[in-house]
Formats: sequence, structure tokens, C-alpha cells
Amino acid sequence: MSEHVYRVVELVGSSKDSIDDAIRNAISEASKSLRDMRWYEVTATRGEIVDGQVGHFQVYLKVGFTMEGSRD
Repeated sequence: MSEHVYRVVELVGSSKDSIDDAIRNAISEASKSLRDMRWYEVTATRGEIVDGQVGHFQVYLKVGFTMEGSRD
């Protein structure tokens, strides 16, 4: 079994549509500059209320990615 070392970064994704889209937006955008992302953990959800309705979803994530030299 291989051993890995991961680095963890915190991200905040947002969406007007859903929590799921907020997660996907954060990971999609992070993939443009981070390589070898392996997992995520939702640490908090928040949102904005506009005129008594949900206006925006925010999801706080920890994302782990494999460090160089720690890959299979």
C-alpha cells in the first residue's frame, strides 16, 4: 500500500442555485491551479437572504491534494 502526504487548503464556493453547485463551482475553479486534488470535506454552509428568500448559497470546504513526490 502506498503512503501519501496531503496538503489541505480551504475554499469557499458559492452559487445562486444550490449547495451542490457551490461545491462544484469551488472544486472546478480550484482545479485550474491545484493538481492532484483527492478529497473534500464540507466544513460549513452559509447563505445570503434577500427579501425573505435564499439569495445565495455558500459552502466552506477543505480540499486535500497529493504533494509532489507522494504519488503512486
